[in-house]
Amino acid sequence: MTRPELSELDHLREIERLANVVAGAASAEGWLSYQPEAEDATRLQRAVNALARGLRHYHFPGDGCLDDEADRPELKLAGVVILRPGAMPDGMEETYEEACARLGVEARPEGWALWNTWGDGNLQVTMVISAVDTTEGLLANWSRGEAIYPVTPVPSQIALIHHGWAAHMIFSPFGVKKLGLGGQP
Repeated sequence: MTRPELSELDHLREIERLANVVAGAASAEGWLSYQPEAEDATRLQRAVNALARGLRHYHFPGDGCLDDEADRPELKLAGVVILRPGAMPDGMEETYEEACARLGVEARPEGWALWNTWGDGNLQVTMVISAVDTTEGLLANWSRGEAIYPVTPVPSQIALIHHGWAAHMIFSPFGVKKLGLGGQP
């Protein structure tokens, strides 16, 4: 019986499905680890653990994995906010249009992402950027416990930079640690 010809995307999906089967089998045997491997781990165990860690990472534009992003440094974020028409963060009383006017940007249908980070001298700054899809990718990874950060946006993605942080942010894993928000053990 011949195998059907797969598109490139279907082929990649099949590889990912098979990789998940391998990771699931390792987990069922009790040796899969998302942490650094034990010193006595075999080469196969190290390879399967690396494969499983790679599967946990949800890829998104600006994650630094593409060749054209390799020369852009990673940007550590304290947290992010996504502003969209009709979908404002909980607790934010103003409308999307009012928030855009306060920030000094046009109200775009696709919305804006606010990246809270640090400038020179640990100055708290908010970057208002157009990369909403990148921000969604960050949130998808953070919700899985992955401390993934974007590469520095290109200048055309940055609308404005404001002093101080935007309220109602979702804290990054790095932000939680740096700001001491993790609580007591």
